[in-house]
Amino acid sequence: MTRPGSSPTVPSPPRPSGFNPAPGLPFLAGLRADAPASLVVFLVALPLSLGIAAASGAPVMAGLIAAAVGGVVAGSLGGSALQVSGPAAGLTVVVAGLVQEFGWAVTCAITAAAGVVQLLLGISRAGRAALAVSPVVVRAMLAGIGITIILQQVQVLLGGKPAGSAVENMVRLPAALAGVELRSALLGLLVIGLLLVWKYLPSAVRRVPGPLGAVAAGTALSVAVAPGVERIALDGSILDAVALPSLPAGNWGAAGLAVISVALIASIESLLSAVAVDKMHTGPRTDLNRELMGQGSANVISGMLGGLPVTGVIVRSATNVEAGARTRKSAVLHGLWILLFSVLFAGLIELIPLAVLAGLLIMIGMRLIKVAEIRTAARTGDLVVYALTLLSVVFLNLLEGVLIGLAVATLFVLWRVLRVSIHAHPAPAAQGGWRVTIGGSCSFFALPRLNRVLQMVPGGADVLVELNPDYVDHAFQEAVLAWQQQHTAAGGTVLLEEHGNTAFQDAAHNTPRRQETREFPLPPRANWLAGRSPAERVQRPEAGNGAGAPLVPSILRGIDRYHRRHADKVLPHVQDLADGQSPDTLFIACVDSRVNPNLITSSGPGDMLSLRNIGNVLCQEGQDPSTESALSFALNALAVQSIVVCGHSNCGAMKAVIEDAAGAAPGLGHSFDTWLGHARPSYRELLGGHPVAAAAAAAGYNTLDQLGMVNVAVQLDRLRQHPIIGPALAEGRVQAAGLFYDISTARVIRVHTDGIDALGPTPAAAPVSQAAT
Repeated sequence: MTRPGSSPTVPSPPRPSGFNPAPGLPFLAGLRADAPASLVVFLVALPLSLGIAAASGAPVMAGLIAAAVGGVVAGSLGGSALQVSGPAAGLTVVVAGLVQEFGWAVTCAITAAAGVVQLLLGISRAGRAALAVSPVVVRAMLAGIGITIILQQVQVLLGGKPAGSAVENMVRLPAALAGVELRSALLGLLVIGLLLVWKYLPSAVRRVPGPLGAVAAGTALSVAVAPGVERIALDGSILDAVALPSLPAGNWGAAGLAVISVALIASIESLLSAVAVDKMHTGPRTDLNRELMGQGSANVISGMLGGLPVTGVIVRSATNVEAGARTRKSAVLHGLWILLFSVLFAGLIELIPLAVLAGLLIMIGMRLIKVAEIRTAARTGDLVVYALTLLSVVFLNLLEGVLIGLAVATLFVLWRVLRVSIHAHPAPAAQGGWRVTIGGSCSFFALPRLNRVLQMVPGGADVLVELNPDYVDHAFQEAVLAWQQQHTAAGGTVLLEEHGNTAFQDAAHNTPRRQETREFPLPPRANWLAGRSPAERVQRPEAGNGAGAPLVPSILRGIDRYHRRHADKVLPHVQDLADGQSPDTLFIACVDSRVNPNLITSSGPGDMLSLRNIGNVLCQEGQDPSTESALSFALNALAVQSIVVCGHSNCGAMKAVIEDAAGAAPGLGHSFDTWLGHARPSYRELLGGHPVAAAAAAAGYNTLDQLGMVNVAVQLDRLRQHPIIGPALAEGRVQAAGLFYDISTARVIRVHTDGIDALGPTPAAAPVSQAAT
């Protein structure tokens, strides 16, 4: 518990053990996990970078330049701890078009300029817009990428060449199966098998990351038994590919549009990837604006050195997480490995068979497809959004797939928001008439359905209209009132009953708005009686009353409303109480109808045992068996932990005590006068200068309410002296507290034996309001 005025302690999110810093050696923090993970990511990024460069029509080594820069620069400066950046397939078509139109040198200049635009976006703090993406779209994007990877790499595993689209890869699959290269297929299947059983191997073996061990084993086996399989091929050194960009000779408008296009696509892909990566681990969350600036810096440098555009890549990032990375050092090291191996150990890289990497990538793709997420989408009504996003990513491209998914998700939101629940049906036979229920966002979009449903109500029928809106515009309100007038003119009756957060009648004169949701929305007092004369509010026989005894109409209608609206919600809370109760508090309050103990204490069924009498007083021993039996039952049978005495403002009992002391008899009978004797000592304490009276007077309370607070303090003293409760209070088995409910402000004040304290929702709550004098 925090002290008043102090900042609460917020627990940090759980972190993997690798996130713990190493005292005095910050660079080594997490390195034990990051170094092996970076090697795995390096092995995945290397062929992907070469393949993307070839598919883009750029120099093959430009892909390695982008991979190295993305790893080192974006990994160091970006806002995501575990995202890995490099050339991405999402920009392949765009880059290929730029190379064909402008040439490679100008394309590099466009890449650098796009990086400047990304820097400006990050500085302007536009990155958080990525959080508006629906999670189901991100999950479907990941699954779509997984399927795309599998379709591509199955071709490589079978000894063939992957096509540029998922459709082509599917069409080529029968031919690839017919002409399978057996040794390549066996190597790829070996890697898949090792990855599947890796978690079941001895712990000494599992210290090596599964992907790294599987690739090493597959490569070693290929050198021994399959020297002729196709392997990674490099064309010269990475240093030979470094080239400076050049400005376009003309067509500046097209070049400017290309800059914006590359910047936006790269930014969206990077931010979506970062959001997706955050869902894969429990470490630090991504700073999206910093991530944009990191990606922009990487693109400026990559373009200036002759590399491809850089984005955050979900395939490499997912591999990074799966391999056990803990900090951004994994991404930086992977960039350094690409640079180092491309310069010094190209021959070693060229030993790795493509089929071995294909097996690794197929497993990564399979792990991006989660059956549990498909079930969740089906259960939450988002399966259509999931399916359309997935299919669009697979058969179109990443950007178009995400945009289509967002568009469909937005349409679903609009449909759910604009859809209004309007139903009409006959009421139970005992009640008669019809009932119309209206809920949701009530706008002019719902007028056709409203008109169709209201036409179902027979003319001249008695109709109860239950309004449960969260939004009402003037057009909808006007339509309902117009129908009410027409139906009433035809001889029927229409009763409007409001339950929603938005007041229906407010729509006539105010701008439509959504009201703040209240935790305990109470309908207006007896709102169904509005417009009825006092004579009509007296009790009278009602249908369905069993024995025929009259019931007050408000009670009967209240029971009806309870059965319709609340009984089903209350049932789960009272089922466990059917066989017994175990309240923790005895609440002693006045019988005044304005005091609702459960409401002001936010308690429910079974939480409190209530003892109510006129003036919330305790009698001397032997003077009131009812009170004594309640005290004994609460303490000995129910073992309550606390007892609360609660008074209230403008108390009739306290007023009667003051009038009696002034010689004006209340005139309520001998029994009432006798009962007031239990409260007269409180008046004597008031006159004697009780400290509670002084505190209440200082807060601006009048004499009547001062007496009410003093009375609470006196009853607390009586509790301590009572033979049933006193010993338990002295031993600490029970706690006692005093409260005072100020009806005029709907606030509760704490009463002590020597003063009062204001209770508010926050430490900064306003002081106790002055009661009317």
